[in-house]
Amino acid sequence: MLARLQRLTTFGLILLAIAVAHWAWRAGRPGLAAAAVLMIAGGHAVVLALEFVWMARANRADPAPAASIGHLLAAWWGEVRAAPTVLCWRQPFRSDRWPDQLGADARGRRGVGLVHGFVCNRGLWDRWLAKLTGDGVPFVAVNLEPVFGSIDDYVPIVDAAVARVTQATGRPPVVVAHSMGGLALRRWWAEPGHDDRVHHAITIGTPHHGTALARLAISPNGRQMQIGSRWLTALRSAEPPQRSRRCTCFYGHADNIVFPASNACWPGADARHLAATAHVEMADHPAPYAELRRRLLD
Repeated sequence: MLARLQRLTTFGLILLAIAVAHWAWRAGRPGLAAAAVLMIAGGHAVVLALEFVWMARANRADPAPAASIGHLLAAWWGEVRAAPTVLCWRQPFRSDRWPDQLGADARGRRGVGLVHGFVCNRGLWDRWLAKLTGDGVPFVAVNLEPVFGSIDDYVPIVDAAVARVTQATGRPPVVVAHSMGGLALRRWWAEPGHDDRVHHAITIGTPHHGTALARLAISPNGRQMQIGSRWLTALRSAEPPQRSRRCTCFYGHADNIVFPASNACWPGADARHLAATAHVEMADHPAPYAELRRRLLD
């Protein structure tokens, strides 16, 4: 569903840019044509800039390492490039490029489950999936649907992915989750009998304590990510206190979606700070993948 929606959005933006540019050119206003194309193609940069301003203000009192102007500019520019690559190419057109890998040679190997975040699909992980495929590592990458439903709706999807990897390998997998996907993982993990079904968890930019940006949310899963939400409170009460020790959390002072920055840290987990890296770009940072490779050898 999401891939189709993002394909329509991408084609719609391209057609809109062509139509406006054609009209302005025919009207003898080539400067307007260029400006219109630039605004349609790069308008997301303005939205990202507003997010960065809000994030920088929210992080002033946060214990995370302070971000310099250089850090913020580097992160903003990285996200300007990363966001359309993921939202307008990988997810709409490449989400099925690397199918799940659970061949006969998977038995006895440590496998991987990959869980994406809000308004994403498995195409987010394309670079990871290419590497895992090349290395022969068993994996399953999910699509969380309904896209705008409750995080509780994703429990059976995560359950099926973990079960498939475990059945193929005979070993509990490492589960890697980006953004809201980390909350979907925690919600599934809180179910009775699931404690030993995960070898280790890695979360990347997950709003473990919610995010200030969710104040603007209107969907059920968005509202569940609001700071202090009843859903987050209930989740914490359902988890054993030692659960977080089996998780590595990657967070950052330039995360334009999850802020204040330390809200992406699960108390008791191994917290790893990613400097000058924004939210979508975090998924392609080499550090989380290196941590996965290390955990596969445990």
